[in-house]
Amino acid sequence: MKKTSLIISMCLCLWGCGPGSTAMQSSGPVETSEPAPSVKTYRASLFMVGDALLHDGVYEKGMQADGSYDFTSMIHRIKDIAEPYDLAYYNQESILGGTELGLSSYPCFNSPKEWGRDMVSAGFNLVSMANNHALDKGAEGIQSSLSFWKQQKGVVEDGTYTNHMDQEAIPIHEINGISYAFISYTYGTNGIPLPQNQPYLVNTFETDTQPFLDKVKAADSLADVVIAAVHWGTEYVNEPTEAQKTLAQQLSDCGADIIIGSHPHVIEPFARIGDAVCFYSLGNFISSQQGTEMNIGMDAALDIVKTVEDGVTTISIQNVRADLLYCTGYGNAYEIYPFEQLDDSLLNGYQDLYAQYSGIITEMDDSIGIGGI
Repeated sequence: MKKTSLIISMCLCLWGCGPGSTAMQSSGPVETSEPAPSVKTYRASLFMVGDALLHDGVYEKGMQADGSYDFTSMIHRIKDIAEPYDLAYYNQESILGGTELGLSSYPCFNSPKEWGRDMVSAGFNLVSMANNHALDKGAEGIQSSLSFWKQQKGVVEDGTYTNHMDQEAIPIHEINGISYAFISYTYGTNGIPLPQNQPYLVNTFETDTQPFLDKVKAADSLADVVIAAVHWGTEYVNEPTEAQKTLAQQLSDCGADIIIGSHPHVIEPFARIGDAVCFYSLGNFISSQQGTEMNIGMDAALDIVKTVEDGVTTISIQNVRADLLYCTGYGNAYEIYPFEQLDDSLLNGYQDLYAQYSGIITEMDDSIGIGGI
């Protein structure tokens, strides 16, 4: 699946190495010892949460007296978890076009850039932007959003672009000696067509999955690890569709190592598919959607382990685990809690809900650990 290189050692014995040299003779077997294999191990940790969908209820609560926005009080508990990880992923569901474009909520979102600033400050450095709301503010929204993200040092984002060359490129990044590619695609853009003269604005597989698969396959030949973020599935349904399962298998076959799903706004199961691990949906991270199921999200983590032995590279995904988060709101203060920090005053029956939703995570594959993040 991954690139490997083989070091071939050759031994050349010279007899009579110049004027005056004496040929060497042997009267019996010569004992030789094989060199010890050269082994190097590299590790990187990845943390993941789901959709940041900033309805007006969220960003209005983040507005400060001077008209600026601050969301740190909403995510401070998750910052404590995310910061130690090498990579921390989330899906930016609503475009960060900023106040200059006019903030807006459902059905066409535009969110404050300060949300992205605060997520970066909390340790998030891997951002998926290909989703069904990516074109809510057209090309101008994408340009404004990207102007913000390109200024964030150490952050890798993918899924929207301002030119064809950037869309076609496959940037290779490195963390702790492990190279990786990050690729983000969406099933569509809510019926908003890509402009004919700007088809590169958003990665979509609405009419054809082959460009997505080809890009993953090409990335697999260039990087140790391929991370694919996929916006897919059916909203508010806890089971992956047959189309999701098919695409997940195809992505694995093409070399994806980690598949991270979004769009349903509720959690869906985890599964190992070939050599890949797949989180079909992490659910919501933050939103104003009403209903307990939309406010319970998954956080997940894993370790990427690269072993190089005598020049041969192998990659394994280890210590895969998941847990649950809960977002409070509904006109009160929005704040995201790990379930272990809840009580019945925040979420009545939270212990039973933890058991129920943990069961959803492990429904298709119970090899994933629950807790320990």
